[in-house]
Order: sequence, then structure tokens, then C-alpha cells
Amino acid sequence: MAKKNISFKLKQLTKKLLKELNDRSQYVITKRFGLHKGGDVLTLEAIGQEYGITRERVRQIEKMALKAIRSSSTFAEVEHIMHELKDIITSMGGIVEESHLLSSLSKDPEEQNHIHLYLHLGDHFEKLKEDKHYQARWVIKGETASRIEKALKDIHDALDHHELIPEDEIIDRILCHDGVCEVLTTNYQTSENAQGWLKISKKLDKNELGEWGRAASPNVRARGVKDYAYLVMRKHGSPMHFREVAEAIEKTFNRKTHTATCHNELIKDNRFVLVGRGVYALKEWGYKGGVVRDVIREIIEKEGPLSKEEIVDHVLKERYLKKNTILVNLQNSKYFVKDDNGLYRLA
Repeated sequence: MAKKNISFKLKQLTKKLLKELNDRSQYVITKRFGLHKGGDVLTLEAIGQEYGITRERVRQIEKMALKAIRSSSTFAEVEHIMHELKDIITSMGGIVEESHLLSSLSKDPEEQNHIHLYLHLGDHFEKLKEDKHYQARWVIKGETASRIEKALKDIHDALDHHELIPEDEIIDRILCHDGVCEVLTTNYQTSENAQGWLKISKKLDKNELGEWGRAASPNVRARGVKDYAYLVMRKHGSPMHFREVAEAIEKTFNRKTHTATCHNELIKDNRFVLVGRGVYALKEWGYKGGVVRDVIREIIEKEGPLSKEEIVDHVLKERYLKKNTILVNLQNSKYFVKDDNGLYRLA
């Protein structure tokens, strides 16, 4: 993440601004924004208890203090800060998740608190509060914010619950979204900005392998062996023995995994299909469950009468088996019969 350059010396300027306030207002602003040494931010309730007043009264004092600062003669000396912050937010696409913006401007937590104060003092931008869909974010007034939020929502809605896509693909989906193209010039349609916009959404997230999907999906927020098993098998790309799966989980995610536990989880979860002795595949790869004769029956139902060699080829595409195991099942006259042309049909 590239650090944005700021030219102002915040702490000295803040000190001048606070001198315009009475002692109680100074204290409330200092504690609410963490402007003192150590940078701890106090809640409305905590400050209210110190003064013996309600949290709502503290909120009113905070609001009036910010208004007094804006109206003071000293405020003119910090207008350039507001313009710089506006230019920075604009360069980041016009909408930025709060913590991402602050960490982009400074690595010093105390300095971040001072920046936070100036963000609240500015008229060129506004804060949109955290809700169930989005994190707290700062926006330049206009259509940009709503368009980018709509793009994030549309991308979420277009994903299946278990679907995963690489980061470069989800970035392309954001940058190619009609709403984003309409309100942003090419200069701001960058991969770096798109990565920043993804931090806004609570509904989209990436897993430990860097793949993106719905935040509610177990493939994104893995919670147990079966979820990690899915991720390592998907990464592997072909069927694996349950012992290999357990070893891959430990190696990839540094999580101790017992082979017996792994085997039990694979058996119970319908995302996995047993395709051989202890060998599992992902159902989404087209593998089907059932015993060998069920697989043969489905193949014949779909393809029609087939030769012995054709049936073996079809089955081996779905199961990791020995050829003789398939032939033994094919000889069961209760289920399959051989016609005059040497082709096998259903009995």
C-alpha cells in the first residue's frame, strides 16, 4: 500500500485550534479523538462519567466544539489541510474505508488521531457510518460513493454462495462495472484503488489463499477441517487421499490435523465425493457418489449401450479404481447384460 504524502505538521496546528475552546470543550475533543500522549480514545459514556453528565450531553459538547473551531479565526490557517485531504481522497477514487485512509496517511497511531480530527472538521468530504453492508468510509460529496457501493453489491449478488475468484478477476469486475466507468476518469480506475474499495464491503472478503467470494461463505471464512480440506483440494486440482488432504492442511495453513478427523469430515460433507479407496474429489468437478455399479448404470443410461473398453474409460474418468474392479461389477447379470453386438446394456 503506497503511503500518501501530507505536507502539514498536525500536532502544532491542532494545539492552536484547541486554544480557541474552553477547558471542558478542549478536554472532550482531546479525549474523543485521542489527541493526548498515548492516543487512547474515550467513549462518550466514559467522559460523561468523569463530568457527571449524560453521554448525549457529551455528544452535544463535541458537536459545538467542532463548530466553534470551524468558526474561529485560527481555522483559516488549516484550510490547506482540508484541500490536501480532499485531493488525497479524490486520488483514491472518491471513497475510502476509514482505517485504510488513516494508515495510508500515517503509520503513527497518534498522528492518525489528529488526521481523524481534521477529517471531521472538513466541509469537502463526509463520513458515512458503518452499517451491515459497508465499513465506515470517507467520501467526496457526489455520485462516486453510491456508484462504487453499487458495484460492490452487484459483484456480491452475482457470485454463488460457494464461488471463489482470484483477486485480479474481482478487481477487473469492479473497474469494468458500468457505474464505476461512468463517474471516474481513467486516472482513478486503478488496481490499487479497486483494492481499497474492496476494504469497504462487509459482504465480500478473501480467504487465506487470497481468493475472493462472499464473506458468509465457508470457503472464505473457513471454520473447520472440512472447509480447509475444500480449499487445499481446490488448490490441488485433482483427487487426493484423505491422508494427503490432512498433510496439505497442516502445510498450507499451519493447522494440526488428524487424518482420522479429516477422513470423517470428508465423508460427512456433500462437497466431497469418494472416488476410490480413501481418495476424494470435489463434487463440483463433476464426480458423482454411489457404488461402482451405480456409476456404470448412470453411464449406460446417458450414453446407451457401450463396449467393455468404453465403459472402463468412462468410469475411470469419474473414479480412481482398478480396471478389474469395474469388470467385476460389469459381470453382475442382475444389473447388466451383454447383447449380440458385444455391447453392455442395463438388465
